[in-house]
Amino acid sequence: MAAVMEQLHRLAEAIGLARTWWDVDGAQQTVSDTSLASIAGALGYPAGSAAQIAQSLAQLEAERRQPPAMIVTEVGQPTPLPASLARAELTGEDGRTVALPVDRWTLPPIEEPGYYRLSLAGHDCTLAVAPKSCPTVHDFAPGKLWGPAVQIPALRADAARPFGSFGELDEAVRLFAAHGADVLAINPVHALFPGNGKGFSPYSPSSRLYLNSAMGAPELLGLPPLPAREGDDPAGCLIDWESALPRRLADLRALFDSLDAETRARIARDNAPHGEGLQRQALFDALDVHFRPQGADGWRQWPEAYHDPNGPAAAAFAAENAPEVEFHLFTQWLARESLAKVQADARAHGMAIGLLADLAVGVHIGGADSWQMRDTMLQGLTIGAPPDPLGPHGQNWQLTGFSPQGLKRSGYAPWITMIRAALSRAGGLRIDHAFGLSRLWVVPEGEESSAGAYLAYPFLDLIRLTALEAHRAKALIVAEDLGTMPWGFAEPIAEKKMLGMRVLWFERAADQGFIGGQDYTPDSLAMTGTHDTATVAGWWSGRDLEWAEKLGRLPTDSSSEQEAERREWDRGLLWATLTHNTIPRPEPDHPEPAVTAALRHIGHSASALAIAPLEDLLAGREQPNLPGTVTEHPNWRRRLAAPLGELLDEPANAARIAALDTARKA
Repeated sequence: MAAVMEQLHRLAEAIGLARTWWDVDGAQQTVSDTSLASIAGALGYPAGSAAQIAQSLAQLEAERRQPPAMIVTEVGQPTPLPASLARAELTGEDGRTVALPVDRWTLPPIEEPGYYRLSLAGHDCTLAVAPKSCPTVHDFAPGKLWGPAVQIPALRADAARPFGSFGELDEAVRLFAAHGADVLAINPVHALFPGNGKGFSPYSPSSRLYLNSAMGAPELLGLPPLPAREGDDPAGCLIDWESALPRRLADLRALFDSLDAETRARIARDNAPHGEGLQRQALFDALDVHFRPQGADGWRQWPEAYHDPNGPAAAAFAAENAPEVEFHLFTQWLARESLAKVQADARAHGMAIGLLADLAVGVHIGGADSWQMRDTMLQGLTIGAPPDPLGPHGQNWQLTGFSPQGLKRSGYAPWITMIRAALSRAGGLRIDHAFGLSRLWVVPEGEESSAGAYLAYPFLDLIRLTALEAHRAKALIVAEDLGTMPWGFAEPIAEKKMLGMRVLWFERAADQGFIGGQDYTPDSLAMTGTHDTATVAGWWSGRDLEWAEKLGRLPTDSSSEQEAERREWDRGLLWATLTHNTIPRPEPDHPEPAVTAALRHIGHSASALAIAPLEDLLAGREQPNLPGTVTEHPNWRRRLAAPLGELLDEPANAARIAALDTARKA
């Protein structure tokens, strides 16, 4: 048995599974052999017996000998060829072949970033040559830039609508540009399941290649606006996604049915360059709308004949339901072109960067990406996180993502396509949970997060390809680096000039005091908070503690009284950092001065870019999302109390925005 376990551990190491890991407190944890075997099997390397392990090790060795589909390097440095290419073989007259040693077989440096076709000994592959770094903030404009972060559905317009769309985003761009902002960060706008009112989290998309069709704004493209209904957005209410999304789908159908032949021809021309991938997305959406009323949540619950996107059943459905597929092609066109219009308007209004898009860490296990790209996605595994400050009990996000083996086999084609799509309609991209470029916590499907393990990814290749796509798009890259950082992550990210995130709540010294903004690294993004953290007003007033007590989320060894005492102490620490105690500290029920001080703090920071959530600019107490909850907290449902223009005109809100703008320009 010991010998078998030794071989299992060898197999795990060979496929990038870590047997041990260190938790947020620095304690070493060990993954069970049962988990290792289960995860290895899901990755395509059966490990249920000694014979299976031996066969999987042989399979890995055979894969190592295969020539790569892509070699990734960077400008100005020689590139060692992989073992599968850097070799020579000698075959004698008797047919026996022996390998000859080849020492230092390398490609010479290439000075121009780009993609090249490379031919070596009869094997053709792609050579990707990345630049030394991504564009920096100073490539867009001098000085220290700032902007808000907004949850698009929370935005209100003058017309009564159930949630904000790209039309309201376009108005937000205009308003904040007038206040001096150079960037506007948005929540992920990836494709969800059309018309499904229960799956509305922007971080659980169907596809990261295409867009949320409910966000399209026809008025930005010269088409009639969608109807506004009385009672669609009563002030102060939460978004009723369960009724709003089916209604939005019906309104889009009515608009599509009204289009004339000239407009339909225009849509077909605009869609043509997006090829087969867009056609498959539209087919998936049509199938989902067809099967969802029958109780199917994603393609894995469709009849088996439809599981193959290239199969006869899918082809027959497409032919028999061509108008329905064409409708979903229209909704993707509407979302894509209206978002592109928002980015163009942002630049036209004077924003140096414009939109900062957000890339979710994974996709729904039954979504379009896992249907279309099954060979490159994790199968039988979901992704999440072990315990960390944002999720003390660990998290299983019930998402899937690319597999490292699938990425390599495909020559990284889906990764490149995904990054390219995101950057085609924005001035920058925030990569959520960027640690996933180095390793992901993968969990056997249906198991708790504790049954997971870290799976290594081709980190250097992925960040180089991201830098290459950012170079081609002239775009900024932000790598969200909150939580337990993998060893060897920080330096390559810094070398590539990807901005790390410096969030007020996590920037603490060894004595638990808050560090000064002048100590933030220049190549970073400073923030008062994120969608997953308490707002400044919520933290100062203790609103987050009220939620923790209500939901039973206080630390097991603590009480509400102890947490309140600890918060009072922390208020003193934060106020000392924000103001050096030069003015009296406000009471917990009067958080507005603390919010303004926090905005000035990130404004004066050394970070090249500062972003404040809209909730902080408006001194709101409720946060958009509470990690680790689904229905217990109204995640992704909150709306502004009034149209954004009215709120920004309120003197207190205008003064807070001016404080941040002035601090940035000081």
